[in-house]
Amino acid sequence: MMRRPLTFLLTGAAALMLGACVMTPAPDVSPRPETRAEAPGPSAESAAFARYYRGVEARLVSDGLLRTDDGLTDAPFTAATLAENFERIALYDEYTLSGGRFIQRQTPARLRRWEEPVRIQAHFGPSVDATQRAEDRSILGTYAARLGRVTGHPVTTVSSGGNFHVLYLNRDEQMTAGALVRRLVPGVGPETLAEIEALPRSTFCSVYAFSQTGGRPVYVAAVAIIRHEHPSLLRRSCVHEEVAQGLGLPNDSPTARPTIFNDDEEFALLTRHDELLLRILYDPRLQPGLEPAEARAPVRRIAEELLGGPS
Repeated sequence: MMRRPLTFLLTGAAALMLGACVMTPAPDVSPRPETRAEAPGPSAESAAFARYYRGVEARLVSDGLLRTDDGLTDAPFTAATLAENFERIALYDEYTLSGGRFIQRQTPARLRRWEEPVRIQAHFGPSVDATQRAEDRSILGTYAARLGRVTGHPVTTVSSGGNFHVLYLNRDEQMTAGALVRRLVPGVGPETLAEIEALPRSTFCSVYAFSQTGGRPVYVAAVAIIRHEHPSLLRRSCVHEEVAQGLGLPNDSPTARPTIFNDDEEFALLTRHDELLLRILYDPRLQPGLEPAEARAPVRRIAEELLGGPS
């Protein structure tokens, strides 16, 4: 099959990425369960990551962050605010590729989303035991069903043939993940592979979504990286943010509330505000390729409808 390059987009809890590659149906290339018994224990660095993230979660929770409520009691929002937040989160990129590296730079972007059904497939490194795999699959399946209801777009979990791949890896596995990602998304660019393998400790998780170069700005593949060293709430928070961002909400806004698309980590899980962002994103009155100025008026109308009138 002839392979066409893809365009890449980046974003995340500390970084989200989407980039250049080509897409063919991916086989199930998750490490086989039988390799678990032969897997070596985590390195000293991976163990240090686990201690660090446990401390991060404990500190954030003690500071009143990583909230699991909707925030509507102390962070109400109007239709105008919702529309403004949508423009900043959906129609701007947080990162850009420069000199072979992804750097943080806010730039206007066109509206991007999926047109084909989203098939989310979990992949686990040998460090993830059977109990944790079952829990991760359950959380991912419940969340996919919620995203499907919210967007009105088909979003499901699958055991093979996925096009949105969620990789649960410890630090050791992350640093050698390039071969796995290349098999999952044939044609992925070397910059993306290098970025995945070099993710620093400060990047809690990341997602990379891909569209066909030269075609319409619709996603055809995505890869999310979830660190196995995370304790339970950070782990779930990463799943919520990266999968939602990989649907077409690539940016974070420092002023948006109540939302997970804000680097202050106030909210851990998808909020009602964020559900409305996704409903706007997949409203049929919007089309992939719209620029911020073109999308502004219809987005405002949709926001007013969702919240019961202008405000």
